[in-house]
Amino acid sequence: MFSIATSLTPGPNNIMLLSSGLTYGYKRTIPHILGVVIGFPLMTIFVGLGLGEFFKLYPIAFTVLKVLGILYLLWLAWKIANSTPTFKENDPDSQPLKFIPIVLFQWINPKNWIKIITAMSVYVTSVEHATMQIIIITLIFLITVLISANSWAMGGVILKKLIKSDVGIKRFNIVMAILLVLSIVPTIFE
Repeated sequence: MFSIATSLTPGPNNIMLLSSGLTYGYKRTIPHILGVVIGFPLMTIFVGLGLGEFFKLYPIAFTVLKVLGILYLLWLAWKIANSTPTFKENDPDSQPLKFIPIVLFQWINPKNWIKIITAMSVYVTSVEHATMQIIIITLIFLITVLISANSWAMGGVILKKLIKSDVGIKRFNIVMAILLVLSIVPTIFE
């Protein structure tokens, strides 16, 4: 239930997937989807198996990562709000976000750190079974993130049928940018 609640609710990944589905269509959003679906579980397993210890020893590294993540999300919000208000599904010059940058983005996404730290601290219940529990947590996240990423991208494709004008696209992009900025607020106050 924790994984479903945290994976399906709005956050940076989901807002960007919704916008990409609307702007580029489902097929061109697939590398973005795969970047989230593969990147987040990889991050989960690495953090669960030891990177978290690094951040305990060097909390400044976590703070730096958090600040970089917030700055990157603010930049993405600005790019979304100021993007050209047209559908780019068949425009070869316009490119959606790619697989590797999205995999790397998972590491600076503040919502991901909250999800993983919470999951590890609550659901890893014994030292002797920790590795198996971390693997199970990662597999559960993999399944829920797969469902979530596809759902949000398809939501964008469905929205495309409702938004017919450039003005509508511009308004939608501004709302998505605002939501992306608002998704950062809980991270700032932690």
